[in-house]
Amino acid sequence: MKTIKHLGIWMDHSIAFLMDLTNDTIVQNRVVSEFTHQEKENSLKKNEIFMHNKEQHQQSSFYKTLSETIRNYQEVILFGPTDAKNELFNLLKADHLFENIKIEVKDSDKMTENQMHAFVREYFK
Repeated sequence: MKTIKHLGIWMDHSIAFLMDLTNDTIVQNRVVSEFTHQEKENSLKKNEIFMHNKEQHQQSSFYKTLSETIRNYQEVILFGPTDAKNELFNLLKADHLFENIKIEVKDSDKMTENQMHAFVREYFK
């Protein structure tokens, strides 16, 4: 019997916690967006258009990194407090490479690491 690979991703626009669930064991990784608050302030000093372009480019890079990881799973839950999960979901839906991956989106608040792990375990139970 083939094991289904499950991935839970708690995310906002600045960070994503990736939780690989295998045999009730979670292995967690972190992906951090390059567009930090400090980066935003430095870009705004130059001009607002430059800041928005830089933010879009770095956000796109952040989502691409997550997409490359998601391609290795059969079931994925995206959750978190911001619209970042919906933005990523829409990008994935538009790409035919992800059509055979079950991806769902759920709203959640900020969570501790233990709460995230419990959420992922409960979701894939």
